[in-house]
Amino acid sequence: MSETILIVGSGAREHALAKGFACSPQRPALLCFGSTRNPGIATMTRAYTTGDLTNPSAIVAFANQHRPTLAIIGPEAPLAAGVADALWAAGIPAVGPTARLASIESSKGFARELLRRHGIAGNPVFARFDSLEGVEAMLSQLGDRHVIKDDGLAGGKGVKVFGDHLHSREESLAYCRELAAAGHSFVIEEKLEGEEFSLLSFSDGATLKHMPAVQDHKRAYNGDSGPNTGGMGTYTDADGSLPFLREGDITAARRMNERVIAALARDCGAPYKGILYGGFMATRDGVRLIEYNARFGDPEALNLLTLLETDLVAICRAIVEGRLDEINVAFAREATVCKYLVPEGYPEHPRRGDVVSLPPSVPASVTMYLGSVDAQQEKMIAMGARTVGVVARAASLTKAEQLCEAAVRGVTGRFFHRSDIGTAAAIEQRITHMAALRSR
Repeated sequence: MSETILIVGSGAREHALAKGFACSPQRPALLCFGSTRNPGIATMTRAYTTGDLTNPSAIVAFANQHRPTLAIIGPEAPLAAGVADALWAAGIPAVGPTARLASIESSKGFARELLRRHGIAGNPVFARFDSLEGVEAMLSQLGDRHVIKDDGLAGGKGVKVFGDHLHSREESLAYCRELAAAGHSFVIEEKLEGEEFSLLSFSDGATLKHMPAVQDHKRAYNGDSGPNTGGMGTYTDADGSLPFLREGDITAARRMNERVIAALARDCGAPYKGILYGGFMATRDGVRLIEYNARFGDPEALNLLTLLETDLVAICRAIVEGRLDEINVAFAREATVCKYLVPEGYPEHPRRGDVVSLPPSVPASVTMYLGSVDAQQEKMIAMGARTVGVVARAASLTKAEQLCEAAVRGVTGRFFHRSDIGTAAAIEQRITHMAALRSR
């Protein structure tokens, strides 16, 4: 069967998906329903339209017009809005969980309570709130070691950590009051100490195929300083782990993903077909869960899809048909470093409307993925968020970082990036941090 694949979303993650599909020996036709017209995706698609990604009926209408045989949903908002449900109802198999299953991301409290209900290790101490009742008692219990999270989707900006974003009990109470006044549920939980990492898995609801571990960098500026962002860059190592992790950490994260997929099937009565993204913390006492996402991470997808050697079309078809156990999913044994170029002022007051000019050529080991850009009058225009994700692959992290940094500096304009991602100094700092924690 010749596949026609609908991609929902138009950022760098979806550009990476389009490139992955374009590399398939099956040579599928591609469609895109995006929020902007990403020129990188547009050059590979048979049909492309823009609209509201959280409007299932509009996406289904576009799909009915062009009859894809398969769909994949990139961002979290359309998953929460039930786009996968609507596509399946229209007879179009979708890689991406239904809205109920996507609650693993769209509700922090749902995820925490799922782990607690099924006895899955990894939760910090936590409590979920719909009002201010009990908040002061919970803050007193945790003291300075607490994190407050908006229960719903907040674009990576709804989490406030005491000591980083909150600096007094009154500031913590004020944030809780702000969330309660807006009608938002929220979670207060124990602040974990360690090093974060991501472990993503393909899932057909019964079988999981795990991907290499990735480390993301949320803060805007070098040295993990500045405001939280959607992610300024990521790296992977050639062995599929990360330099500061132990083998048992990877095993624990994989096991948690497997148990969560089984728990979701029992509680929701349906298989989770898509990508499960676990955000974990390696601590002195083992691996703990920070949060779950219900789709490919961005920028994690840029590293992982760059490394993927197995036919992405075959993987997606196996996911929707429940045959993932038949697929050998393989990744290149190389290191990757990804750095995002973002507009000046990002994330709080970003410039918009600047022309994006890419270098005329880059090494074959470097790939540039277009993010928050729009095609206007034959020019690429920055739209105010993460603009270009640059990924370099090499035999070592050191070489990959050097290639990535050189390529990023070849993009002109009023943009900035984090130059420390993947550097030997930054990684050594993480190794030292974990060694100190484990020696206590």
